Order: sequence, then C-alpha cells, then structure tokens
Amino acid sequence: MINPLPRWVDYGLMPLINVAVAFLISGLVVMFVGENPFQAAYLLVKGAFGNGYNLGYTLFYATTFIFTGLAVAVAFHGGLFNIGGEGQAYIGGLGVGLVCLSMDSILPWWLTFPLAVIGAALFGAAWAFIPAILQAKRGSHIVITTIMFNFIASAVMVYVLTGPLQKSASLGPRSRDFAEGGQIPKLDWLFGPLGLDMGSSPLNIVFLLALVVSFLVWVLIWRTKFGFELRTMGTSPRAAAYAGMPQARIIIITMMISGALAGMMALNPVMGDQARLQLEFPEGAGFVGIAVALMGRSHPAGIIPAAILFGALYQGGAELAFDMPNITRDMIVMIQGLVILFAGALENMFRPALSRLFAPPLTQGEAT
Repeated sequence: MINPLPRWVDYGLMPLINVAVAFLISGLVVMFVGENPFQAAYLLVKGAFGNGYNLGYTLFYATTFIFTGLAVAVAFHGGLFNIGGEGQAYIGGLGVGLVCLSMDSILPWWLTFPLAVIGAALFGAAWAFIPAILQAKRGSHIVITTIMFNFIASAVMVYVLTGPLQKSASLGPRSRDFAEGGQIPKLDWLFGPLGLDMGSSPLNIVFLLALVVSFLVWVLIWRTKFGFELRTMGTSPRAAAYAGMPQARIIIITMMISGALAGMMALNPVMGDQARLQLEFPEGAGFVGIAVALMGRSHPAGIIPAAILFGALYQGGAELAFDMPNITRDMIVMIQGLVILFAGALENMFRPALSRLFAPPLTQGEAT
C-alpha cells in the first residue's frame, strides 16, 4: 500500500524542485550562448523585483495570471479541463468595454468598476456556458469545445473592434479611450509608504481584487456544500452519481464560475492599463493560467506565488533580454516553456523518489 506524501512535500517541495530543475537547464542554455548563468539569474531577479517600477510590472502580470490560474483550478477540481480561458477573457473584456464605454462619462470610477466586474464575470460565464451545456447534455469533450471557442472569441473581437466599437479606421481595431470614469487607480498609495516608487507601472487595484477572489475561491471549494460536490465529482464521478449529486448542474455551474474568473482577468489590462478595448489584450494569459494552476496544485495559496513567479519571468525576462543581447526574447520564452514543462507535463517526474524518501510503502502489518 502506498503512503501519501506529506502535504508540505506534495504542495511545497515538489514544485520547488521542478522549478529548480527548469532553471538549471535554462542556465546550461545560457552558458551555451556564452553568457554567465549566475549573472543572468541576478539580472532576471533584479529586473523583476529590483525597484518599485519593476515590482509593479511583475505584480501587474501576476494579477492576470491569478485570475486565469483560478479559472483552470476551479474547473480542474470538478474533473474538467478548461482550455478556453483565453476566449473567456476575450469576451469578458467585451463586457468590461461595454460598461466603460457607456458609463465612463456618467459615473465615477468607483461606481463603474463594480459594474465592470459584473460585466466581465457575466460575459466570461456566458462564453463558458455553451461548452458546459454541450458537455453536460451531449457529452461533447470540454477540451475540444473550449479550444474551438477560443478561435470564435478572437473572431468576434475582430468583428466588434473593426465595426461597431471601432473609433477610427486609421487607428486600427480598437475602441475609443475611456474617460476618467472608466479608469481605475494605480496602487502607488499602497506601496508609497513602504518606500517603493511604482513610477509609471500599471499595477492597479485589480491586484487587490485578485487576492480577495482567491480567498473566495478557497471558501467555495473547501467550505461549501457545492465545493464538496464539485470535489467529489472531480475525484470520482461514479461516487457522485451514487450519492445522487446532479452532475449536469455541477458541470454547468463549475464551468460558468471558471469562465467568470477568466473573464475578470480582462479588468486588469483593459481598465487598469490600456483604458480602451483592443485586440490581443489577453496575450496568452489563458494558457499561462494552466501552468500556474498546475504549479500551484490548484489551490489559491499555491496559485498566488506561482502567478508571481510567472510575472517575474515576464518582467525580469524583458529586462534580461535588454541587458544581455545574446539572450533573446525567444530564449526567455523558452525558459518560461521549461518551467511549464516541468510544472505540467513532467510534474510527477520526481514523485517516485520523493515517495521513497518521505512516504515509504506501508508493510503488510502496518496496513492492517
């Protein structure tokens, strides 16, 4: 009989080992191109956390990844693999844009923002509803339908931003800039007393919203009846059916919650940075959320630091590519890919060794 790993090993040590191996291999690649890997690591960390401006960008990216990571995690606990976070974020951005474009000159930001949160969540949930009901009622595979809906969402946004919401053909596919009522404040007031000058970094109050939502997701999954049903179905659909749990309802609600979380990601770039609706604002965050959820073991307490790690890779990698010309942006993407590889596809590579070390098999006498 196999003894389960201690939680601190399963949720702490193993992800750290996976990340360390990914960075070790990345260091070998850096050596291959003729650069000092220790200097590169120093520049990477400095570029991500070296001053308030860099930290602001790191946390700005992390905010986006927290939402998409939570979206993947909620679905995963229900035995569903939501690959549609990118499309749900796109359509969530449409919800944000419609609220801001219609209310930004009428209401102050502190009234527009809650409406935009609702709009992002509703539009994201609605976009996840169709794949959910196809899975629940027709048995369509959720992975295939959500992937296809990413492409449909992209096409919808192109149509909207080159048609009804386009400001001017000469400016390309984008809406007009939001007025003051459609822009949310930065977090200078929070970090300023700590001696950190955030400069022009786009870190905004959506970061605080992401932390609150992370706590609410923890409450939902581990402290509610629906969360128990969700985890039961994800662990054993047969047991859930035997217990009389309404599986179709659970699938639909779970995917809609997941879609709402992915849709709320759009608040960060659309209201907090660009102050307008334009193409490509998710920038692959829906797919990065998969790696964040895997590395964070689908728990909000793990997703937050995993999101900060990927935020550091994005921001620190940009600074590293600038300071070390031999390390191109493509190599930074490769490092991110290695982290995703070891956190995802090879996540269990070291589990057998750790099991022998920290959780040896029970003997027959111990098992009885």
